[in-house]
Amino acid sequence: MVWTILFLILISLVKVLPTVLPLGAVEWIMSKFATHAKLDDQKVSVTIDNFSLDHEEKMVFIKYFNEAIFMEKYYIYPGTEQSFLPPEKNGKHIIIDAKMGNIDVRLYLYNERNSIDVVKQFKKKVIVYNIHSENLQEYFIAKGERVI
Repeated sequence: MVWTILFLILISLVKVLPTVLPLGAVEWIMSKFATHAKLDDQKVSVTIDNFSLDHEEKMVFIKYFNEAIFMEKYYIYPGTEQSFLPPEKNGKHIIIDAKMGNIDVRLYLYNERNSIDVVKQFKKKVIVYNIHSENLQEYFIAKGERVI
């Protein structure tokens, strides 16, 4: 009986806590669990076919990437993680090396018809999700490069 009451009190505190915390604290907690995290241009390097982008192009690219809309996350069966990483995936790709907190993250971007597939690799984990960004696709079309 006592354990049930303590459990109910704990659950009610967890339910009320996000509504009481200041907005900055809630955004920080939510960013820790976000699949499509925002990138900081100071801690990121962007490589397209072994060529690094200069500072201005990198800032524009990161801005477009951060504004992209998260569509869906794909389930990866255990043991098939390597099939999503290059060179198995055909076509050109973009590599983003970022530092998120204390973790080094590598993102691979691949072009699909109406969206962009993102393969996020950190430590020994691989997460694959889909984003939609017309700005990213128009950016590269304007450059004359259809890499993504």
